[in-house]
Amino acid sequence: MELDRNQHSVYLLNYHLVMVVKYRRKVI
Repeated sequence: MELDRNQHSVYLLNYHLVMVVKYRRKVI
């Protein structure tokens, strides 16, 4: 359960990072 939670957090973090990068690229 703990491992799954950690993997999920990492996935969300990576997803957020990708969105931020795309957003910044669009703005720039």
